[in-house]
Amino acid sequence: MSFISYLINGVSLGSVYAIIALGYTMVYGIAKMLNFAHGDVIMVGGFAVFTIVSTYGLPPILGIVVAVVVCTILGMVIERVAYKPLRNAASPLAVLITAIGVSYLLQNAALLIFGANTKSFTSIVSVPPLKLAEGKLNISGETIVTIISGIIIMICLTLFVNKTKAGQAMLAVSEDKGAAQLMGINVNGTIALTFAIGSALAAVAGMLLCSAYPSLTPYTGAMPGIKAFVAAVFGGIGSIPGAMIGGILLGIIEILGKAYISSQMADAIVFAVLIIVLLVRPTGILGKNIQEKV
Repeated sequence: MSFISYLINGVSLGSVYAIIALGYTMVYGIAKMLNFAHGDVIMVGGFAVFTIVSTYGLPPILGIVVAVVVCTILGMVIERVAYKPLRNAASPLAVLITAIGVSYLLQNAALLIFGANTKSFTSIVSVPPLKLAEGKLNISGETIVTIISGIIIMICLTLFVNKTKAGQAMLAVSEDKGAAQLMGINVNGTIALTFAIGSALAAVAGMLLCSAYPSLTPYTGAMPGIKAFVAAVFGGIGSIPGAMIGGILLGIIEILGKAYISSQMADAIVFAVLIIVLLVRPTGILGKNIQEKV
């Protein structure tokens, strides 16, 4: 029974990683940028909910709305101020270094505003736990909501990209920005929309992560952000189903590693598995090999 419990917890944690990874894979798939500040947008979402619910005592639903709006605007501002001027930079390292700088900026801004002390986060989930096997297996409400949210978000994103005009524009921009612009697609607007969606997903992930693990610091999003990037690469970066699969597998590996091998070695195990997967399949589980013409 304990194995099943660990497995469910792994799927729950993996669903959080998957939601974050969907933001990574959206931005990379369309804009071909690695937004390493994405993890810190998670932290901003957590603090937005904390401020509304714990500091001012307002309803959790209002905290959720505020967090999504704040993170969406923040993502668009980051794209416009930090990334857009470097979109045609000679070296892709310029964007990468800028992303790291934005990450540290957000962390230090949170330190100045909220301090370094760990905040006790009040869960926004009011779903009662589910008891199975005559009470021997308890599934928390946070776990249920997280897993269902991950599945719904993946389905909605897939339908949005494949069935809507904005989604088709994203696919066109991901293939060739120049050709898409010649066809009348607003490339700048499409990329901004991609960052907005990714940042909104980061807000949702931040709320779910802090509800399941009720603590919050300015560094809360750093490691989950890195692990979500690993999940995106694991599943095949640029693939929405791949991000979901990669996130869930990563969560299961981490929880089982903590339970059966060593809690201190869990992170090392996660990254070791990534190395092995990339050695066997460099494009990830659902990634596609891209042939470049010379």
